[in-house]
Amino acid sequence: MHDQADVIGNLLVESFHYLALFAIGASIAWAALMSFLGMIEAGRATIDDILLLFIYLELGAMVGIYFKTNHMPVRFLIYVGITALTRLLIADIQHTHTPTMGILMVCGGIVLLALATLVVRYASFRFPATPIIGQPRRKSDDEED
Repeated sequence: MHDQADVIGNLLVESFHYLALFAIGASIAWAALMSFLGMIEAGRATIDDILLLFIYLELGAMVGIYFKTNHMPVRFLIYVGITALTRLLIADIQHTHTPTMGILMVCGGIVLLALATLVVRYASFRFPATPIIGQPRRKSDDEED
């Protein structure tokens, strides 16, 4: 009975997992399409719009990688943060045209996230994940074919 409960539980968890990934992926695609259609309707695309599309691209890539590998690519979350802060910085400079301490704080955040990317890449290269017994070793994001 315990084995049957495990099988049913695993099936339900996997079903929810795939359903949630498809829902997230569809939401990202829908949001990107709506943003793109808004640009077409406006007849122009600003740098804010283009950076927003890059955010959608990074989120979509993150969902795709997670779908294929069952591993959350933390670096993509950092990339999204860098792009979002860059978008905020450009919008702030375009709209206010005045140098403030906020600009320095946003730039500092971008530098911190860039350093975090460096740390994550170094750690994944230096200390690769140990494979689960019985499964082939998966190449890290930084290893070449």
